[in-house]
Amino acid sequence: MIRVLLPQHLRTLAKVTGELQIEVESQATQRSVLDAIEARYPMLRGTMRDQATQERRPFVRFFACEEDLSYGSPDALLPEAVAQGTELFLVVGAIAGG
Repeated sequence: MIRVLLPQHLRTLAKVTGELQIEVESQATQRSVLDAIEARYPMLRGTMRDQATQERRPFVRFFACEEDLSYGSPDALLPEAVAQGTELFLVVGAIAGG
């Protein structure tokens, strides 16, 4: 069971409170977690990654175990603590401005 914390606006869109608990059928990677989230919550398709290219959307970042995973391969294994459910996989909305 992988624990995922979405930003508030995505939790509102998905009509969930608190963290998600997601099961993945294969190894725990960014791609498998996001696939599982989008399968369970279809209204989130296209919010975290582009539907056509599957690339991370600008202003969305992924963190786990105090590490920014946003620019890593979506097929890289997530840290063991995330795969075991002891640490959260965080989806964070980035902020820009000047």
